Amino acid sequence: QVQLVESGGRLVRAGDSLTLSCAASGRTFRGYAMGWFRQTPGMEREFVGGISGSGGRTNYAESVKGRFTISRDNTKNMVFLQMNSLRPDDTAVYYCAANSANLSGRPGLYDYWGQGTLVTVSS
Repeated sequence: QVQLVESGGRLVRAGDSLTLSCAASGRTFRGYAMGWFRQTPGMEREFVGGISGSGGRTNYAESVKGRFTISRDNTKNMVFLQMNSLRPDDTAVYYCAANSANLSGRPGLYDYWGQGTLVTVSS
C-alpha cells in the first residue's frame, strides 16, 4: 500500500515557476514508477510526465516538454514536478500517482493516487 500526498499548488502568474511535491509512504517507494497527471473540469485526466523507480528515465507530454522537469528522491520518498514558464492552460488539479509496473502515460495502469493539488495560472 502506498499513500501519496501532493503539495505546492497555488495561484501564480503566467511565466512564473512552481514546484509541486509528492510525499509517499511505504518502504518500497523505489519500486514504483511515478507519474504526474493533471485534470480540468469536464476533461479526462492528462499525463504530464513520469519518472522510473530509479529516477534514471523520464518522459513528458509534448505540451510540457522543455518546461517541466520531474525528479525524485528515493531516500526521502519524494517526487517533484518543477514547472517553468507556466501558462494559463497549465491551470489544473495536479495528481501524482504510483505505478508498480513500468513508466507509463496511461492513468489506468497506476495503482495509487494522491488527492491532487490545484495550480492556477493567471494571464
